[in-house]
Amino acid sequence: MTRAFIFPGQGSQVVGMGKELADAYPLAREVFEEVDEALNRNLSKLIFEGPEEELTLTENAQPAIMATSVAIMRVLSVVGGFDLAREASHVAGHSLGEYSALAVAGAFSLSDAARILRSRGRAMQAAVPLGEGAMAVFMGLSLDDADAVAEEAANYGVCDFANDNAPGQVVVSGSKISIEKAIVLAIKKGARRAVMLPVSAPFHCALMAPAADVLSEVLSEIVMENPIVPIVSNVIAEAVTDAGRIRELLVEQVTGRVRWRECVLAMKDAGVSEFIEIGAGKVLSGLVRRIDRDLIVSNVDTPEDVVAFFKV
Repeated sequence: MTRAFIFPGQGSQVVGMGKELADAYPLAREVFEEVDEALNRNLSKLIFEGPEEELTLTENAQPAIMATSVAIMRVLSVVGGFDLAREASHVAGHSLGEYSALAVAGAFSLSDAARILRSRGRAMQAAVPLGEGAMAVFMGLSLDDADAVAEEAANYGVCDFANDNAPGQVVVSGSKISIEKAIVLAIKKGARRAVMLPVSAPFHCALMAPAADVLSEVLSEIVMENPIVPIVSNVIAEAVTDAGRIRELLVEQVTGRVRWRECVLAMKDAGVSEFIEIGAGKVLSGLVRRIDRDLIVSNVDTPEDVVAFFKV
């Protein structure tokens, strides 16, 4: 059975994530401590104890989610003897989850991943003044209709098709007024549901261009290696192994569409039959099931999940 390991993005954060793992495995706690040291702040205390409103801030949530995923993989690898290169054919992540995937695949260090994500989060938050941007999710709308809605709403401001998550679930992003118009248009097109998302910035749209420029500069100073297993890029929905190309795609991803549905199908076409979500929550597990009911899906989050992983 061919496996792929997938890593969640922003929105999966929850106060207390990773704490049981850190309490059970000193190795996991060391991951959080390394991130604390890299950022020169006690992020682990925020992750474990909150408050939620501070953890949700983009510059905190992004490295926090990554740290939790890497801690889980570190336990699987060192304590359980799991070998990613031998036992997985691909890795992938949803938006910032790509950084978790790249960190566990050895493309860059944990400390570098934490620093990159803090800079990425800050730049994304700063790119658009609070309240001027928005994102909305459409349920039950075809891709063609979603494209048409985004195109028409763009007459009022930036409105980009930001996420193709699963059949019948797409996200648009842009200026607040254009997204408000898009919601009305989506309902008229037959969307079962069209609502604003509780986000602090309009991610994955043209308004994020200043953040892409910042990230490009940050990544240019980071040593990157080819990952030990291919990563399926959000931007092109294809497997990539070249560090230089990955660097370019990470920059493009800031303004580009997250093609998650296509990423999952690309891995399936490459022979993947089992997807294992590593990190807080089960968002990606749910999306994979919606994309293809025949795929085997599980997630690893808690110490109990670690034990179950090795019993399968």
